[in-house]
Amino acid sequence: MVSRALLAAAGSGGVRRVLATAPGTREVLRRFVAGETAEDALRAGDRLAGEGLLATYDMLGEDAGDRARADAATRGHLDLLARIGARGLGPRAEASLKLTALGQELDEDLALANARRICAAARDAGTAVTLDAEGPATVASTLRILRELRRDFPGTGAVVQAYLRRAEELCAELAFEGSRVRLCKGAYAAPEEVAFTGREDVDRSYVRCLKVLMTGAGHPMVATHDPRLIEIAGALARLHDRDADTFEYQLLYGVRPNEQRRLAAEGARVRVYVAYGTQWYGYFMRRLAERPAGLAAVLRSAATRG
Repeated sequence: MVSRALLAAAGSGGVRRVLATAPGTREVLRRFVAGETAEDALRAGDRLAGEGLLATYDMLGEDAGDRARADAATRGHLDLLARIGARGLGPRAEASLKLTALGQELDEDLALANARRICAAARDAGTAVTLDAEGPATVASTLRILRELRRDFPGTGAVVQAYLRRAEELCAELAFEGSRVRLCKGAYAAPEEVAFTGREDVDRSYVRCLKVLMTGAGHPMVATHDPRLIEIAGALARLHDRDADTFEYQLLYGVRPNEQRRLAAEGARVRVYVAYGTQWYGYFMRRLAERPAGLAAVLRSAATRG
């Protein structure tokens, strides 16, 4: 119930105003968000690299309300990738991309055109892009855009959310040679007819999806902090004789850093999802929804305003 309330609050301007003015919000926020600029994010990535960790960078922002905002988001991603290329970071850094920030809900062709520019910049920087999953209503459009992008940029990654009832089917469609698939649980509010709502049902779906991806020919990206699912992923990789460089674990910046380092020390490929930018609110609330215990610190902070 707490998680559902937090997901609902992700769309509330009133809650955002309270959090933005709470004296301790920024302190809590720094746990999950690397900073406001690309340079902040890249500095965080340098620290991660010193611990043997890879990075994927997410410039926060979604639901562009007009073309000007979509253009601004595109320029921001191009700037990030130019910096990655100039520093020679391509082998250990990629970009995560939200299509709604590029105008997907305004015009699918606009989002595709903007994503093409970003994918071309990623190729020039020696890296690739993964298309983030967003609300369930965007899935069909995102898959159409993914298919178009992969014609010229075959390394473009996809994301499947295990809480979707179609998740196993989607994994089967995407588990082909050269395909990169990030499997996460799902952090957007969704109606029960399209998504599992019980934690155990979501976990079972995640394991079914893992089995499909680990037996497939693609590159699974196991995005979870759940110790049981991480253990199952490792067991499946061993069962199917997967080398360490044929799959990877992905964990969020600021969440279970000791686990990130442990996996890397054991020889696993580990990538950290580094979020940055000023449009932090929706992302922040979804992280709290995944870890409701973190809400206590925010509430204490809000209670001490003034």
